[in-house]
Amino acid sequence: MHDRPDDKTPAVKPRTALAPAILVTLIIAAIVATTLWYLIQPQPLIIQGEADATRIDIAARVDGRVGLRPVERGQDVAAGALLYRIDNPELLAKLKQAEAAEAAAAAELTRIEVGTRAEVLAQRKAAVETATANLTLAQKTYARVKELTASGNAPLQRLDESTNALQVAQRAADQANLADNEAIAGYTKEERGVAHANVVNAQASVDTVRAQVDELTVKAPIASQVYQIGAERGEYVSPGVPLLSLIDLGDVWLRFDLREDLVKGLHVGQQFQMRVPALGDRLITAAIKVIATRGEYAGWRATRATGDFDLRTFEVRAYPVTPIPELRPGMSVYADWPGKTR
Repeated sequence: MHDRPDDKTPAVKPRTALAPAILVTLIIAAIVATTLWYLIQPQPLIIQGEADATRIDIAARVDGRVGLRPVERGQDVAAGALLYRIDNPELLAKLKQAEAAEAAAAAELTRIEVGTRAEVLAQRKAAVETATANLTLAQKTYARVKELTASGNAPLQRLDESTNALQVAQRAADQANLADNEAIAGYTKEERGVAHANVVNAQASVDTVRAQVDELTVKAPIASQVYQIGAERGEYVSPGVPLLSLIDLGDVWLRFDLREDLVKGLHVGQQFQMRVPALGDRLITAAIKVIATRGEYAGWRATRATGDFDLRTFEVRAYPVTPIPELRPGMSVYADWPGKTR
């Protein structure tokens, strides 16, 4: 019988098989440690703002129908450029009526300042002479009738008639003399004042209506860009109805709304840097010019009943130190807030 080898003899494992496991464990531990280190490090506070610009909202001052609108949204316009023309035939007719009233008042004032016409003076003088002749005749007739009545050759009734005719002739002569004196003296100071006042009133009416007519043509107050269009051609507009909005690209700023605890230490004139994503994260420098509180509606409210308090929101307005023509209202900006972490 032959001897059989012992099958239960254990195989020997090499120690080099444990090295990969140890290496993986060390790598994982290093990653975890690095992650924990970054997590416990204070991160800078990033704030986000928005570019804004001066906006001019133009509304209709008179009613009418839009007859012309030569501009489009996004178009650059110069100061004084035509934006809208509103049609209102009734207002134009009212202007002509006011101008006619002004011309009539001016003509009346001229007539009064010139004084009484020579023809009127001659007519009044002739009336005085006629009244004087009639008075002389009435006086002579009265004298004759009086003598006849005294001698009994004329009845008393005829004397009464002569007396009455004499009185009528005297009043007529007085009236003619007064009218002649009035014509020679001309118009009174009060009449001239009334004429002047009528002219001023007529001119004011013309100016009022002309000012309304001028509002039919809407022009750009400054060089700007058309931002929004509110009324199209053919639409009927009333006073106060928005026509369009303009933005002044020469007055662009950056606005941040911050809690009041983040405003601590800021001052007007302070400069800080920020980036504009729309311009390829371009780095720009801006200087603070306005730090103003917002309304009560813009406050940050405490989330706990105790141990905390409400904070107001402040608007920080910063202007680029160097003008950036590519910067447009609505573009977002962000910055690492100096001295603040989260």
